[in-house]
Amino acid sequence: MRTFIRCLLTIGVMATMSGAAAAQSVTTYHGGPNRSGHYVFPGLTFATAAGMHLDPNFAGQVDGNIYAQPLYWNQDGKNLIIVATENNNVYALDATSGKVIWQKLLGQPVGSGILPCGNILPLGITGTPAIDSADQAIYLDAMINDSTGPQHYLFGLSINDGSLLSGFPINVADALKSTGQTFDPKVQNQRSALLIVNGNLFVPYGGHFGDCGNYHGWVVGLNLKNPATLWSWHTRAQGGGIWAPGGMSYDGISMFATTGNTFGASSWSDGEAVFRLGANLNHDNNSRDFFAPANWQFLDHADLDLGGTGPVPIDVTDAKGTAQFILALGKDGKAYLLRRKHLGGIGGALVVESVAHNQIRTAPAFWSDKSGTMVAFPAYPVACPQADSNAGLMVLRVKAHPPRLATAWCAALAGSGAPIVTTLADGSNPVVWITGAEGDNLLHGFRGDTGAVVFNGGGAELNGLRHFGTIVAANRRLYVAGDGRIYSFIP
Repeated sequence: MRTFIRCLLTIGVMATMSGAAAAQSVTTYHGGPNRSGHYVFPGLTFATAAGMHLDPNFAGQVDGNIYAQPLYWNQDGKNLIIVATENNNVYALDATSGKVIWQKLLGQPVGSGILPCGNILPLGITGTPAIDSADQAIYLDAMINDSTGPQHYLFGLSINDGSLLSGFPINVADALKSTGQTFDPKVQNQRSALLIVNGNLFVPYGGHFGDCGNYHGWVVGLNLKNPATLWSWHTRAQGGGIWAPGGMSYDGISMFATTGNTFGASSWSDGEAVFRLGANLNHDNNSRDFFAPANWQFLDHADLDLGGTGPVPIDVTDAKGTAQFILALGKDGKAYLLRRKHLGGIGGALVVESVAHNQIRTAPAFWSDKSGTMVAFPAYPVACPQADSNAGLMVLRVKAHPPRLATAWCAALAGSGAPIVTTLADGSNPVVWITGAEGDNLLHGFRGDTGAVVFNGGGAELNGLRHFGTIVAANRRLYVAGDGRIYSFIP
């Protein structure tokens, strides 16, 4: 009898763990509006991570190249992976079998020879969509080649069957024109993840690879209950695109965006900057609400901008209390630690450190441990404790009192994926996961405390991985997007 009860308890605990893993929908980029990339994965310890392997029974076929992160939905009996492709296809796949539940084609993507520059062909859906849980709806931007040429359209789709929501699609250029704004869709691109905050959708824009045309960094907002009217903010100078795959971040109070290099600016005009933005997108030039490096003009001329990596809002707790920071990472290889309540204006960073020999362009992942807050991203480190000449992944440790940065560990990596971190519910057993995208094309796992390898691909080379592509941890699996398919790894 005692053995029987013990077995029932074991089954109950396993069911609870499985339910906790399955119930946590992933509705936005990197698992949350702060873009931490931190996922709780019950049962995934250092030891069990070593047994990660491809699920051979997972179908996962879709039509189109994939730059956007897949999302995960588990509610009302639905267990779905949501996938958006550059062919302007949106899919809902069964999260366990990978079979197509529904598919929606939104329009013709933009092909070669139509845009003045760029490196994504065809060009359709690039920025990661966002799911509004209350409305059970998916929102995204699609580049569509319609009868007037390339246009950006905002779509709202039902998560139940992909049907179009009332009030959508919205032609962004036309909607902004009605408010007196000029938005040229041919030179604007939408690479960054979308963000939903308090029932409002925010969509960031930059330009195309090659910096052609009179583009600006834009953020467009709309209320999901009344999508007819858009509001917006954009950089004053030409350029200043919002490029980062993670897009804007939100700390529960404010939104933050990072802009790239501007062109022809003799005085600072919103480029190379971290901005605090409110829900109405109004912004003044108070030093509390922006930061730009003192050498912003040099960075402009050298194309070494901040906009390739999104702003990271991190809290660091020690014996003296909790400090709230923003971490910005630049193509100049520097890390800029900012006070979140007062970003500092021109040259007002708390700490500036040269941390990488190469340009940093990614979406970091971060988590906390007893020694501070850890931030992982692919880069060639300046100071590597292990002195690893093949290091392509590094982790910074951020401490609060006094504010400081140091490289905690490095690891060998060939490729340019974006990392995530999985832990147990108590924060233990952190594993940093990243793909060698456009390198060895393998999935890699490293201990978050030491950088030791726990998983090295399992011999499964993944086809069609795109740089900056990230991973989703959900449904007790890791999902990786490649051109034309989603891969599913199970422990």
